[in-house]
Amino acid sequence: MTDSMPVVFVVDDDQDIRTSLTRALGQRGFEVIAYDSAEAFLAAYDGEQAACLVLDHGMPEMTGLDLQALLNAQDSPLALVFITGHGGVPESVQAMRGGAVDFLEKPFRQSVLVERIETALELAETRRAARELRRGIKARFDRLTAREEEIVARMLANPAEVSSKEIGNFLGISPRTVDHHRARILEKLEVRSVVELVDLVTRLRASGGMASP
Repeated sequence: MTDSMPVVFVVDDDQDIRTSLTRALGQRGFEVIAYDSAEAFLAAYDGEQAACLVLDHGMPEMTGLDLQALLNAQDSPLALVFITGHGGVPESVQAMRGGAVDFLEKPFRQSVLVERIETALELAETRRAARELRRGIKARFDRLTAREEEIVARMLANPAEVSSKEIGNFLGISPRTVDHHRARILEKLEVRSVVELVDLVTRLRASGGMASP
């Protein structure tokens, strides 16, 4: 794979579809990598690359919707465009609720597919950036000890009552001990104040992270 060409994965059990899409999309400037099943794709995909996945809905064994659910569970940055010859309204609704860019019925116009792929590539890059942000922030929180996590939770739950004395009374420890923990917390999280700590957690949640660190 090259960094200069946008990558499109095609997963379809129909050889003719794979061949025609590979040729047509390649002529449009995309690097196309095709697979004949969801299982073959999963065996090759590293889980990290931001790309568009053009995915057939009605495949045997693992369906397109099954693959979408698995990729979502893995926090994949891929953006999906479904193509189908016999999908119905329930399937299209499920696909769109799962974050798909579109659910196109065969035959479809090539120009429409290309437009959806371009949208998907932009979305995939946004998802990749958001995932990197989440990973970076959560890595900082992973540095905290159990006691430091308790103090952070208290600071976030009661932003107006974050003095060392108030936190110490709540946790049953001395204000001086709280001061020591607070200094370590700010250092580990790479922030300088409670305001910056709250902002860090807000950014984590906005990027799709957990409700609490």
